[in-house]
Amino acid sequence: MIDVYTLGEALGVVSSGRVRHESEARLDLSGPEFTLAVALARLGHRCAYLGKVGSDELGARVLTTLRGEGVDVADTRVTDGVPTGLLLREARVGREPLITHYRAGSAGSTLSPGTVPIDRIGAARMLHVTGVTAALGRDPHDAVLAAVSAAKSAEVPISFAVEYRPELWASVRDAEQVLSELACQSHLLFVRQDELDLVKPALTPEREVVVTRGAKGASVRADRMRHDVPGPQAPVVDTGGAGDAFVAGYLSAALDGLTPPERLERGTRLSAAALSCASDWQGLPTRDELQPLSSRWSG
Repeated sequence: MIDVYTLGEALGVVSSGRVRHESEARLDLSGPEFTLAVALARLGHRCAYLGKVGSDELGARVLTTLRGEGVDVADTRVTDGVPTGLLLREARVGREPLITHYRAGSAGSTLSPGTVPIDRIGAARMLHVTGVTAALGRDPHDAVLAAVSAAKSAEVPISFAVEYRPELWASVRDAEQVLSELACQSHLLFVRQDELDLVKPALTPEREVVVTRGAKGASVRADRMRHDVPGPQAPVVDTGGAGDAFVAGYLSAALDGLTPPERLERGTRLSAAALSCASDWQGLPTRDELQPLSSRWSG
């Protein structure tokens, strides 16, 4: 049985200082669902990833990495004639990195409802989707809806991370409509403090809602009770991937049957690991490394 099924766009990421002056850059891979899949696989969970990549070197790198990490990519497709998407991440002193997207017409943006394996999702323990994939265009949005529908029909719990990226949406109103609809269909909702207004209808007592506040920590409302955890005490090398790692840690603990406070703790551990590494995912721990990580970067 698959523990978590997820779908989205994995893409290359080039990190550097200010491009107009920088002479060196770092090439890596990124994507919220990509990072989550790797994180869960390293913790021993069976994770399946659905996506599309181009028949180029970046696409080959995505598939090689996912396979090497033990992620099930049986449903991922290689598409000829279109490139694998790319992000440019420019570091800025004292501010969040400047992100430029090069994903219009990318292979990942051609994900469509016809590629969604209804039976495989129905056999999973959990489906995880994000607002990033829903923002990539009509077809990816419909693919997310098809996956959610398949999960609901099979009574598979749905996890949804809002992941609002304003540059991917035509307007805040469009984002609010789509993200709120998906949030209302989820059983487990991950939302940043600054995203709460986008999903107000979903903030109901019966839903498990996890609110992240960066360095200020995170909280969860579950079974009509609120639990809190302080932010990770870790050296910050790069903030990329920290939120996705937190979600993976929380889901991992939920799959293990741990309590909401324990879920928050594991999420914080993985977030600390991501913060202390230049890569979104390369520094994420295996299950054997979780305990040493906890004692080193306890909140």
